[in-house]
Amino acid sequence: MENGTHVNHQGGGGGLVDTTATTITIKGILSLLLQNVDEDESNKRLISLGMGDPTAFSCFHTTHVAQEAVVDAIQSDKFNGYAPTVGLPQTRRAIAEYLSRDLPYNLTSDDVFITSGCTQAIDVSLAMLARPGANILLPRPGFPIYELCSAFRNLEVRHFDLLQDCGWEVDLDAVDALADQNTVAMVIINPGNPCGNVYSYHHLEKIAETAKKLRILVIADEVYGHLAFGEKPFVPMGVFGSTVPVLTLGSLSKRWIVPGWRLGWFVTTDPCGMFRKPKIVERIKKYFDILGGPATFIQAAVPSILQKTEEVFFKKTIYLLKQSSDICSDRINDIPCIICPSKAEGSMAVMAKLDISVLEDISDDIDFCFKLAKEESVIFLPGTAVGLKNWIRITFAADPPSLEEAFRRTKSFYQRHARKS
Repeated sequence: MENGTHVNHQGGGGGLVDTTATTITIKGILSLLLQNVDEDESNKRLISLGMGDPTAFSCFHTTHVAQEAVVDAIQSDKFNGYAPTVGLPQTRRAIAEYLSRDLPYNLTSDDVFITSGCTQAIDVSLAMLARPGANILLPRPGFPIYELCSAFRNLEVRHFDLLQDCGWEVDLDAVDALADQNTVAMVIINPGNPCGNVYSYHHLEKIAETAKKLRILVIADEVYGHLAFGEKPFVPMGVFGSTVPVLTLGSLSKRWIVPGWRLGWFVTTDPCGMFRKPKIVERIKKYFDILGGPATFIQAAVPSILQKTEEVFFKKTIYLLKQSSDICSDRINDIPCIICPSKAEGSMAVMAKLDISVLEDISDDIDFCFKLAKEESVIFLPGTAVGLKNWIRITFAADPPSLEEAFRRTKSFYQRHARKS
């Protein structure tokens, strides 16, 4: 990320965009972009492809199984009180069983801790690893909440690049060079946010072997777990838990299309038992004592949601994401100032590079996104927010007509701002 750089962009409200790594947030930048939209003046409805929230579009909705499970939990009148701070026992057990389906060993409920969304799971993982002088290895591009949480925990951040010419794989040589005796962990996000990549079994195995050699943990952010629609299937990092201790972070948010329910998990996928040492377990439990988890009735609904959701629901979601991803890729090819090095294979977003040289009056990715929002009421996320200047992140979890219209407007925007030859 353009660390230490401050870029001032005056939006509709004269907002300041601070692109310092430790202060930048996706929601913060999107809020400023929204302030720059004038739907009345442009006479165009807002189309936001900046946030990974598919519920904004009517073609994406959760399964009736999930809705009925929540209603049943509320109507039972059994889940109006406080839950244990680490989560309801039946919820922990159900998540352990769900995750164990894809692992060569079985998790137990003691391995699972319930969090308020995956964001809280990120904060827990960094809080547990923080100590004076420690550093953590984060991917670039990546998810900026990791930088923000690291700053609050006084963890030094060191970035390793994802290799765009190799399907956004981890640059393991860089990881090797960055790590030292004070490195506590490396983070991987799979399926990838913001890149839309999916790591192969072989690449994950190499990550595990590298982490083992460096004697560091792997934090596996799998909030988009199972949302893979390319040639490579989703493989959880926990498969390699016998090679290296893994902290698995996930949630219901994306696969079940319920980000507002804030039901996440922090899981020690560690069959060798490093995280089962009494002092470590006690430290985790004490930290959870100061946290507020998800609503008790949401937790109570989880066992039914995980056990009863039919495969047809998941297949429909994958079909919709694949269809939207294809539209995104095809339409980008029609806009000369945007280049997409690889099609998305998973998650809900893809990174595309801006060719600023073909634009007359656009200085960088933030300028591009602010002017596009103002003139066309279309929102993309500037790449600076996720660590790549002069790129954009496009969230394609939207209905096809909205995608088509967004790219039609973006092409018109390019034509107006194209450099005259």
